[in-house]
Amino acid sequence: MSRIGFVSLGCPKNLLDTEVMLGHIAMAGYEITPEESEADIVIVNTCAFIGDAKKESIDNILDIAWLKENANLKGIIVTGCLAERYRDEILNEFPEVDCVLGTGSVHSIVEAIKRVESGERYSEYKDKNEVALGGDRIVTTGEAYAYLKISEGCNNRCTYCAIPSIRGKFRSRPMDELIKEAKELTDMGIKELIVIGQDTTAYGIDLYGEYKLPELLSRLAKETDVSWLRILYCYPDKITPELINEFKTNDKLVKYIDIPIQHISDSVLKRMGRKGDGALIRSVMKKLREIEGMTIRSTAIVGFPGETEADFTELCEFIREVKFDRFGAFAYSQEEGTPAYNLPDQIDEQEKQDRYDIIMREQLAVMEEYNAQRIGKELTVLCEGFDKVAEAYFARSEADAPDIDGKVFFTSKKKIEAGEFVKVVVDDADDFDLFATII
Repeated sequence: MSRIGFVSLGCPKNLLDTEVMLGHIAMAGYEITPEESEADIVIVNTCAFIGDAKKESIDNILDIAWLKENANLKGIIVTGCLAERYRDEILNEFPEVDCVLGTGSVHSIVEAIKRVESGERYSEYKDKNEVALGGDRIVTTGEAYAYLKISEGCNNRCTYCAIPSIRGKFRSRPMDELIKEAKELTDMGIKELIVIGQDTTAYGIDLYGEYKLPELLSRLAKETDVSWLRILYCYPDKITPELINEFKTNDKLVKYIDIPIQHISDSVLKRMGRKGDGALIRSVMKKLREIEGMTIRSTAIVGFPGETEADFTELCEFIREVKFDRFGAFAYSQEEGTPAYNLPDQIDEQEKQDRYDIIMREQLAVMEEYNAQRIGKELTVLCEGFDKVAEAYFARSEADAPDIDGKVFFTSKKKIEAGEFVKVVVDDADDFDLFATII
């Protein structure tokens, strides 16, 4: 049988699809190799959210295509968001690609491999609104943590975003199904579950007629052996009193929230099609700051069509005022097929980059101050492994989500296992990471 390699790009939500495909492939008896150069067939699970993500996906396809021309690779399968968004254009533009599967065809991966093995070149795009959610998977994130995808798709229809056309309408997974999967993960020894979806705060509205994220978090804490629960991708307009209360009362729920604001100017928010205005965002931030020990992560888009100097200044002042513990920005990417693509007053690329540089300099000063305040403090951290180059263990505190935030590097004379909680004292810090000693 063929040896199968995988390249998984993009967000954790896409990684979950990779893990489900790996589960199908393993059940079918195929050997999975971490080395693309040793594979007979490579699957590239792509992202296409913004221009940079599309470029990364295309670059990876071209890199794998080189193996087909110059090594022993026999087949290339492209899946994920780029595949769904551009469909047969990929087969036309990349003759090296043998198969393209849309986001609705994630469960067809074994059939795709067999057809590529037989020399067939084809594509499949099942209805993304009908694809079964969840499924047996191979966890790729190590012993410490795993993602739990509670929903798929999005109904928010922000004018800059292609996700609804790529991932379909919003659909929640039944709560009992999620509790079962969470139990299986924690029974494997997973210590942290990270709850994800395109809009986690909308969870349950389609199935139960009301927002059910607080109830889900409560049940996950009570009915599983999870040590830490973390939620990402929360929308400001759906931060309910019940969710605020869950942060205050649920001991398993870490005091960390990822809440993309995208902007603070009312005129920009309106053109973006965002729900709620600047006053709502300010009100939500005030409530979150009242939760002791709360870490707030956010993102914003700069250079959106029609963003004036006054709009941008208001955003910068808000960043200085709120002092987000974690913050990232994106220069607006003009995405075809979205309502914002044809908006008037598109902003020059250099101006967008300049605004991005300015706002990230503002945040860097905030981060330096934040990390400096952590020096000398004791933290409980979750060890993820040992870095041979740094000659130190690496871990995360409650204030750090995987990949998007920093790490805590620490030394220890005794061996520490991945997935083990330890107490450390912070000795030093740089712009993003902390350096500590085990207590």
